[in-house]
Amino acid sequence: MGTGTKARIVKIGNSQGIRIPKPLLEQADIGDEVELEVQDGQLIIRQSRMPRFGWDDQFAKMAKNEDDHLLDSDIIDSKWDSEEWEW
Repeated sequence: MGTGTKARIVKIGNSQGIRIPKPLLEQADIGDEVELEVQDGQLIIRQSRMPRFGWDDQFAKMAKNEDDHLLDSDIIDSKWDSEEWEW
């Protein structure tokens, strides 16, 4: 665990915030957007993940468990899809 730094909580409009020193943000590789989480009485600040983060791993697990089949495959091959729908 790294060394701690103290910061004051400041009023920002109707909210409150802290100023995080630039070196700490750089060490944590934090950009303009973060995710906040409360865990065991601690506030966790982490860099924001990309949308769909971890989906590749979940899809691989589904394929390994043979759980990656369409649930409505009989509907997909409907007459309406093949004759009426314009692609």
